[in-house]
Amino acid sequence: MTKYAFVFPGQGSQAVGMLAELANTYPIVKQTFAEASEQLGYDLWQLTQAGPEESLNQTDKTQPAMLAAGVSVWRVWSSQTQSKPIYMAGHSFGEYSALTCAEAISYPDAVLLAQARGRFMRDAVAPNSGAVAAVLGLDDEALIEACKQAAQGQIVAAVNFNAPGQVVVAGEKAAVERAIALAKTAGAKKAILLPVSVPVHCDLMRPAAEKMAEQLAQVTISPPTIPVIHNVDVATHADAINIRQALVSQIYSPVRWTETVQYMVEQGVTTLFEGGPGKVLAGLTKRIAKDLQSLPIYDLNSLEQALQRVEQE
Repeated sequence: MTKYAFVFPGQGSQAVGMLAELANTYPIVKQTFAEASEQLGYDLWQLTQAGPEESLNQTDKTQPAMLAAGVSVWRVWSSQTQSKPIYMAGHSFGEYSALTCAEAISYPDAVLLAQARGRFMRDAVAPNSGAVAAVLGLDDEALIEACKQAAQGQIVAAVNFNAPGQVVVAGEKAAVERAIALAKTAGAKKAILLPVSVPVHCDLMRPAAEKMAEQLAQVTISPPTIPVIHNVDVATHADAINIRQALVSQIYSPVRWTETVQYMVEQGVTTLFEGGPGKVLAGLTKRIAKDLQSLPIYDLNSLEQALQRVEQE
């Protein structure tokens, strides 16, 4: 059997019309979104299919939408094959999708956690005071040093280590702009501001983390049925205390995605399936581990390709 991991994307992969083709063939997709809608009090499937895009891109709506998408794809996958991944992981918010699919958190609880997390993150900073930028073609250490120099008493940090030479920085707007300038001076091929309103995974998110800790304390967390690799420490946890702590710390700590994928390879993973809209993580995987086969699952054709891959061995 193929030793594979199942991973879930975070915010940024959402799009109006996502998973429509899968939903037309597999009723479980719309059913999964309907379950989320009951918790949220609005029609989540309608929002993802008809928009408006501005509303879908609001973080307190994006996160439930990404959760429902990830769980939908996992439910379709599980209905088509008996095989199981040896690991799960999620990029940033995708970690909640992984923990839900690994049965550590119930789906209704996860939907409400997703909505709360988005709201807390949105409210943690004043509108337009934070910024996020992508830096390409610069060594990690050089970028970390650029952020230290750019801070000047403000907050800015390298927050998403997505792939070698592809890192995201976040923080207060002026500090991020200084970091972009310093990164370019240090030799970055490209450094650009991203259209993201919330400066995730930096110290500006600590107020959101404190509120999230209160929410997580009220939710039952079980040992995952499939090990989930966490963003914060590139480790798996089986007990509720450590899982809660990993989810709280994650909000203001870097996403160590490059190391997560490398860890999977070291553990014998040969194939990585990305469940949810888009193929962002599949693209990053090619930059991190060239020998690791990476397949997204978001429509009928990609599902068929993934199922064939599992059946080959």
